Amino acid sequence: MTEQILKPGFSINLFSRVKQDRESFIKLLILALPIAAQNLVQTLLNMVDTLMIGQLGETAIAAVALSNQIFFLLMLLLFGISSGASVFTAQFWGKKEIDGIHRSLGMALILGLSGAALFTAAAQLFPAQILGIFTKDTAVIQAGVPYLKIASVSYMFTAGTIVYQSVLRSTGIVKLPLVLSVSALSLNAVFNYALIFGKFGLPELGITGAALATSGARIIEMTVLILVVYLRKYPIAATPFQMLSQTREFVARFFHRVNPVILNEIGWSLGMTMFTLVYARMGTEVLAAFNIMDTFSRLAFIFFVGTGNATAIVLGNMIGEGKADEARRSAKTILMIVPLMAAAIGVLIFFLAPVIPELFNVSDYVTELVVRMLRIFTVVLFIKASNMHIIVGILRSGGDTHYCAALELLPLWLISIPLVALAGLVLQLPPALVYLFCLSEEITKYITGLWRVLSGKWVHDLT
Repeated sequence: MTEQILKPGFSINLFSRVKQDRESFIKLLILALPIAAQNLVQTLLNMVDTLMIGQLGETAIAAVALSNQIFFLLMLLLFGISSGASVFTAQFWGKKEIDGIHRSLGMALILGLSGAALFTAAAQLFPAQILGIFTKDTAVIQAGVPYLKIASVSYMFTAGTIVYQSVLRSTGIVKLPLVLSVSALSLNAVFNYALIFGKFGLPELGITGAALATSGARIIEMTVLILVVYLRKYPIAATPFQMLSQTREFVARFFHRVNPVILNEIGWSLGMTMFTLVYARMGTEVLAAFNIMDTFSRLAFIFFVGTGNATAIVLGNMIGEGKADEARRSAKTILMIVPLMAAAIGVLIFFLAPVIPELFNVSDYVTELVVRMLRIFTVVLFIKASNMHIIVGILRSGGDTHYCAALELLPLWLISIPLVALAGLVLQLPPALVYLFCLSEEITKYITGLWRVLSGKWVHDLT
């Protein structure tokens, strides 16, 4: 494909492909834009939160960043569960088998709520010990303990929200999750401002106020989402009996396809945690720089999160409708378009990088690190975006979840993590170079994943 992109006839070939798949791409964009908009609003408001907390100093930034690592692990577990369930629900929706959607929703809720309960218990009982895994800075641990304990109250509510939103999107309902998330996140930003700085007659609570605001917003979002789904009687509005009416054959089939996705997300999240651990051991300034860079780098990736998830829905619906050949053709066209869009966004972020750290009350050293890390990220953005569509969008839509897990985890744990640990903790190389090693597995994933897509072996009808 790389050679094909360099050929003069590439643009004509691409245009003809897009024209041929016009209906599918219109549907993809209709689904992708609300998903991307939801992620954009979430990232922007998270940036506002980071800016507010950033006014409290580098210790506060590091404390919240480490506390959120637990939530990050939970979110990736939930993403694995909901992504695995959406593999089924998208194909069931293609065949309009509502009972299958209800059973998939039930299994996802059981797994998601159970996982969230374990995370909540750990955060409530062992907050200092958990934070101590990442850092030995007692000031950071002391500041992070109350934040972690309060924020963990919302974990089970978050689990319900993620599962219901994912299944809604698989049935083509994307506006409701967008509206509710925008409302909840806006409310979170207002609560943050009031409780962090003591506005509107409320007490000044610092990062404890940020935790209260976050938990309150997540609880409200889940409550309203459930009410709307059942009052409007959406297709996913199943009764407890319908969700728990599982057959042994379906449960076995569900776990066979979903377990690799969960393993994938757990393994990947643990890998990202290993990176954070290395940065934390390299110093609080390095950790603060990584946290700022990571928050803003998500902006560059938001559109591709939307198109990646929309790709999974569209291709999954096609496969459920019995249009496997059309799904294979559309997948190849998508992988011709994505690198071009990612390269354009990467150039923009590259030149805007020096502006970003000026928004924070940080040292010149942290400012320099943020700029270097962001520019490294933008150079490899086109590969990361392609991998997002290969793994989350294409292979998972076809139920090729075992291959996905191997593709995601083997390069991460066999290449990136050993290189990062060696570079950061043993050789003590510059932080920007250590970050470059974090991205080293992307090339291997891209080459191997592209081969799988072109082979056509990724399509499996799960219904």
